[in-house]
Amino acid sequence: MQFTDIKEMTYSRCVGELEEIIRMMQSDKCDIDHLAAYTRRGAELLRACRERLTATEEELKSVLESLS
Repeated sequence: MQFTDIKEMTYSRCVGELEEIIRMMQSDKCDIDHLAAYTRRGAELLRACRERLTATEEELKSVLESLS
């Protein structure tokens, strides 16, 4: 199973892939042989999204504080 390097993906693409993995895992067609890999990938995507949101929040706070 080949996945794109998360560092090369946009936030939107990470969220889209995460949503796709969730839909697939909830379906009857989820391949049990790949479940662990999908779970790991989902966790990586979730971690990356949280890190990007946190970084953006900190940057926005910094910009807003500089306006004061």
